[in-house]
Amino acid sequence: MTDHLYPPLQVALQRRVIGALTQALCLSLLIGAASPAMAQFRQAAPGVTPRIANANNLSTELKLEGVQTTSDYIVAVVNQEPITHTDVDKRVSRIQDTNKAGNRLPPTEELRQQVLDALIDEKVQISYARTIGMDVGDAEVDGAIENIAAQNQLSMRDLKQRMEADGLNFQRYRSSLREQLLLQRLREREVNNRIQISEPDLDAFIKDDPAAQTELALNVAHILIAVPDKATPAQIQALQTKAQGIQERAVKGANFAQMAKEFSADTNTRDQGGALGLKDASKLPELFVVTTTKLKVGEISPIVRSNAGFHIIKLVERENSAQASYTQQRARHILLRTSPQQVTKDQVDRILVIKKQITDGLASFAQLARQYSEDGSGAKGGDLGFAAPGQFVPEFEKALTALQTGQISDPVVTRYGVHLIQLIERREVQLTEQQRREAARSVLRERRFEPAYEDWARELRAAAWIELHDAP
Repeated sequence: MTDHLYPPLQVALQRRVIGALTQALCLSLLIGAASPAMAQFRQAAPGVTPRIANANNLSTELKLEGVQTTSDYIVAVVNQEPITHTDVDKRVSRIQDTNKAGNRLPPTEELRQQVLDALIDEKVQISYARTIGMDVGDAEVDGAIENIAAQNQLSMRDLKQRMEADGLNFQRYRSSLREQLLLQRLREREVNNRIQISEPDLDAFIKDDPAAQTELALNVAHILIAVPDKATPAQIQALQTKAQGIQERAVKGANFAQMAKEFSADTNTRDQGGALGLKDASKLPELFVVTTTKLKVGEISPIVRSNAGFHIIKLVERENSAQASYTQQRARHILLRTSPQQVTKDQVDRILVIKKQITDGLASFAQLARQYSEDGSGAKGGDLGFAAPGQFVPEFEKALTALQTGQISDPVVTRYGVHLIQLIERREVQLTEQQRREAARSVLRERRFEPAYEDWARELRAAAWIELHDAP
């Protein structure tokens, strides 16, 4: 949504990433890498990817087999591990190839330097992880890849054949995925241990930061008048005048959504009338949060400037924590676990047979959960009780959210195995004071993650042996 916002907005967002493992197979088919490091009940798991504009899906590098390249040479050595000119080239090319039209990238040499810095950080951190004895076992890597295949309705054999047909080295992909799992695990442990939030810290945060806490969520719309990197003062003045004219029309009541579709350079939000949708304030660019703090719903801000250009911002919706509610979902499931002896595809086939028994009226969901489910909830007919958003792993929650009351899902693959899910009911629940405090704690932890990560990464890098090489 905000990929076009090059520093400070885009970089600020990328530096606050909390979430799943990098998704990448770089195949012509759309394969989303499941996050095998997530638990069934989520824990805060910050994962910092290289903070480069539009560097989505880049951490997992795949090498092509048998492809001729230009003369290669080493550009850096990190604790005896080389980084080559080709390593940098491949990642830069990936960024440029996946960059959407209209998004802004830094100049090529600046982008190359950012990529090199990111690769050095990765090498340093992987080296440290191995020094302290951290590792990711073959079973976890195999399980992650098997889940990826199953979610895309492929057998492991089909997946390997498809990768080979696309010229990709399966073993190098396995190795790269192992490194990403290792980096995620290391960052979770090392950085989270550095973040301490006391009750006085929390009290002060709630009191002094209304943009983050008294406003639980904001729906902001904007119109971006982009300013080119090398714009002249005359060009900048002309674009500012254009933005000012649009802002004045909006204030007078012109259709903001229609103007966003006509004028906004943000290709990600333009078709939605510039709206970003209702989001936690902490997930929005700081510029947007600060600008809308004093706006009433429906009001238009003065024009504001970022490195991307000039923005006209409208506050569409504000959700106050004092009035906030959230949706709880009550579900039941049947879980068939996977293992080397019980491969995912076989368990999917078994789940489909169980589903047919239920839909044909031969047995109830609860009966078959008691009979077949390999989860502790099986004894209760698979009932998981009411759950808040974010309580389950993403694959499970996505499938559950898509269901209507009483509806049964197709097989859902997670790191735990294969699930059959039925939605029992939904209900709206008011946030308690304790939940508000926990929400505040999460926001504060997220805000502190970036500086904690930066300090940690800087310390590791300072202690590492790094040698930079000039081009021959």
